Amino acid sequence: MEAARMFAQRGYHGTSVGDLAAALGIQKSSLYAHISSKADLLAGIALAGAAAFHAALDALPAGAAAGERLELALRAHLAVVESQLDVATVWLQEWRYLTGEARDTFLRERHRYEERIRDLFEAAVRSGDLRRDLDVDDATLVFLSVANWAYTWLMPETDVAGLTSRLMSVLRGGMSQVTSSAAPRPP
Repeated sequence: MEAARMFAQRGYHGTSVGDLAAALGIQKSSLYAHISSKADLLAGIALAGAAAFHAALDALPAGAAAGERLELALRAHLAVVESQLDVATVWLQEWRYLTGEARDTFLRERHRYEERIRDLFEAAVRSGDLRRDLDVDDATLVFLSVANWAYTWLMPETDVAGLTSRLMSVLRGGMSQVTSSAAPRPP
């Protein structure tokens, strides 16, 4: 979708209806035969992003172990970003320009997505796949921070499955040695 590409590259406010019409090779007045407003285009793109991220979670295998479902959720999120980079960029960046009911609907869907990720962490803790003392809110924040900022660094040729495994390794294992005799490293 041309509007998603332009909003992702130029920003919502940096893209005029005239720019959209020119990119499509039509007159500005002709564009209004297909849309009611630029704001409606933004809402449609943002909500399409929400639907894509939810659909990715819906496709997780129900019978997989809780920890595996968490890793598959990250892989699914990154796959949506990779395959729909423009839509994901709008969903993650330009949504703030939504107004009224479109904004309310978007925020409900975004919150619901965050809750679904939190639920995956809670299930992994309950199952013993993750440590019992894990702060689920912090873990969810870290997961979503990694996943949501992927639109800024994910390249089209990225091996999403391999990247997900590496990222989950860092998220699961942390970054410090777990030995009491470890000497501090010199600066």
